[in-house]
Amino acid sequence: MLRNTYRNFLALCLCCVTAAAQPVPQPLPEQPLPEHPVKRYATDLAPSADLLYRIKAQQSGFSLSGNAKVAWRAQDREYSISTQTEAAILGRILEADSSGEIDTFGLAPLQSTEKRFRKPRTTTHFNRQDKTIRFTESELSYPLQGGEQDRTSAIWQLVAVARAAPNKFKAGSQWRFFVAGQRDAQAWSFKVIGKEAIDTPLGTLQAMHVLKAPPPDSKEQQLDIWLAPTRDWYPVRLRFSEADNDSIEQTLERIDRIN
Repeated sequence: MLRNTYRNFLALCLCCVTAAAQPVPQPLPEQPLPEHPVKRYATDLAPSADLLYRIKAQQSGFSLSGNAKVAWRAQDREYSISTQTEAAILGRILEADSSGEIDTFGLAPLQSTEKRFRKPRTTTHFNRQDKTIRFTESELSYPLQGGEQDRTSAIWQLVAVARAAPNKFKAGSQWRFFVAGQRDAQAWSFKVIGKEAIDTPLGTLQAMHVLKAPPPDSKEQQLDIWLAPTRDWYPVRLRFSEADNDSIEQTLERIDRIN
């Protein structure tokens, strides 16, 4: 039973640090392309840092744990994000990376990769020359129109938007991006819920709660994010919730700033 529980924990964790929604079915050839918002928000990128997170999961009535490290770098018109996630007993279960340029839209990914436990690495390419998004895991492609993100960069683009317009980043406001996953892409909408006090290993922090809710009647994950203005708007907590009430939560426990 414990083995099955850890196997389920692995399945729940695979996309936890990359802000990933569960993969959606690929559209049929005759269906129109998904809504593709093009939004040019003002951005102010967070300072480069290594962020260490503590992970807790509720899976089939069991509480399980793990940890994650996110290396965020932004310098000289380039950025990179590297994430490593480990679970108790299983060891490393996910590596996710995003790298690219910094342009007038903010983060402009060139490539994102994911390496899951016992699975081959997958890559999503943002080809700036022919202006297309392509995938190693599917034949789909999408036009690059500006502002598109991958699942790893989307949260850091949201952080940059919040830092640039803190007075507009208030309860009820919504911020939309077009986000590419491993095999397809879709519009994501982040809604600001409001300011909340959350307990972390860094102390009690006032943080802005942001929600990415799944579409009605969808079985996709719900993503809740808490960004702390007093901590450079870094994500200090993220929670991924399933339709069956299983969940995984990651809470920031240390920030190592990079000079």
